Parts: sequence; structure tokens; C-alpha cells
Amino acid sequence: MDRFIIHNLFGIEGFNIAWYGVIIGCGMILATAVAAWRAKKAGYKTDVIIDFVLFAIPIAIICARIYYVIFEWDYYSQDLMSVFAIREGGLAIYGGVIGGIATAIGFCKVHKFPILKLMDFAMPSLLLGQIIGRWGNFVNQEAYGNRITNPDLQFFPYGVYIDDLQEWHQATFFYESFANLILFILMMLLARKVSKDGWMLVMYLTGYGAIRFVIEGFRADSLYLMPGVRVSQLLSAVLMGIGIGIGWGIYSGRLRSREYHGSYLLNSDEKSGEAQ
Repeated sequence: MDRFIIHNLFGIEGFNIAWYGVIIGCGMILATAVAAWRAKKAGYKTDVIIDFVLFAIPIAIICARIYYVIFEWDYYSQDLMSVFAIREGGLAIYGGVIGGIATAIGFCKVHKFPILKLMDFAMPSLLLGQIIGRWGNFVNQEAYGNRITNPDLQFFPYGVYIDDLQEWHQATFFYESFANLILFILMMLLARKVSKDGWMLVMYLTGYGAIRFVIEGFRADSLYLMPGVRVSQLLSAVLMGIGIGIGWGIYSGRLRSREYHGSYLLNSDEKSGEAQ
């Protein structure tokens, strides 16, 4: 499978447009649109999402790269300039998630916007972006699992054929994308019923943490903290614990959003225009 949708753009040798980038870009656009739509339905200007995303996306990409480089330092330490060769691959979603959440905290502090409310708008969209983005791994033939030697199990979506290895491997990218889709649907259904802010954050941390913890165990390309300890599984367990703690705080009333009266609220004219 060709990784590139366009070769030698504008006649420039090596200036290629990769399917992975196009898929990730589409995921970002759709995720932003869904978050903006949900914010407007809740009575807030779409600007709150746009302003946040303008900071969150570049910071998340940088953090995703830093996360990957840290745990592959033995390789990158041999050629420091390769750290900046992001076009050659090497992004870790958990680094992006950490960067995005850190950006949200800073954004809400500056604009005095309720952090739990912003998280409720952002978390389903983040998951949607991940659902779409995992298909970039399919094109790149990466994020696959253990080798499949039984011919009866050599079919998609259980497995995927890896051209470079001339072998069938478990399609763990698909497992995660499909499991995330189910979680996304559950989050969108629950979002209509809950009255307290923050439950989307809880569902993401616990739900995605559990999904990633299980599926990471099948991955053949995991980052390891030490022999036998996968970084993503350890972080998944930590995120699940944090999610449970936040959930208890929301349920007990210890964590709740303050009233917001800032510039991101839709005024009465804008609300009436939206209703029409």
C-alpha cells in the first residue's frame, strides 16, 4: 500500500503528502466541528473551542513527539537532529493527550472558563479524532499486534497483512478504533442525560484507559519503561485511577463548575438566532 496520496507535489522531489497526515487532519477538523457544535448547543460561542484548539493542537503535537523521543532516547541520542524529523514518524497519543489537557488547564485559567465544562466539550471530540486517526496506522502498516500463524485467522479485521514482514499480525489499530467508537457513542448518549460537568472527562480517562490497557498487551511495537513494563499500560492504569478519583469528586459534590458569565456565553440575540 502506498503511504502517499501525492508524490513530488509541485514537482519538488521528495515533497510528498502522506495519507497519515490527511487522515489525522480530517480527524482534527471533524473533532473540532463536533466540539464547537456541542458548545453552541449548550449556550456558548464556538469561539471557545476555536480559541482553545489553536493552542491545543500544536502543543499536543509537540508533546506527542517529546513523549515518543523520551522513551526511544537510545535511538535519538545517536542523531539529535533526527528528533526534529517528525515527517519520518514518531508520535505517541498519550503525549498528545497530556499536552492537550495541560493546555486546557492553562486556557481555562487565563479565560476563567470552567475546566470541567471545557473537558466535557473536548473529550468526546478527542476520542473521535483518535477513532479516525488510527486508520492512519493502517495505511502506514504500524501499531499492529502479535503474529498470526493460524491460516484460519488470517483475515481482516482480526488481522492485517504487513508487507514489509510478509506476515499476518493482529489488527490492533482496528481493535482500538472500534472500541473507541463504542465508547464515543456511549459518551454522546450520556452527555444528554447528566447534569453535572466533568462526566465526559471521567468516561474518557477510565474508558479509554481500560481500552488502551487491554489492547496494548497485544501490540508488537510498544514503548517499554523497563523489560516487561509497557509505558502505555502503566499510564493507562494511572489515568483510570485519576478518572475514578475525579468521578468520586463530582459525585460527592467536591468537584463542580463555577458559574461562568464571561465573553464566551451566547447573548440573547445570538440564542434567538440559533433557535430560528
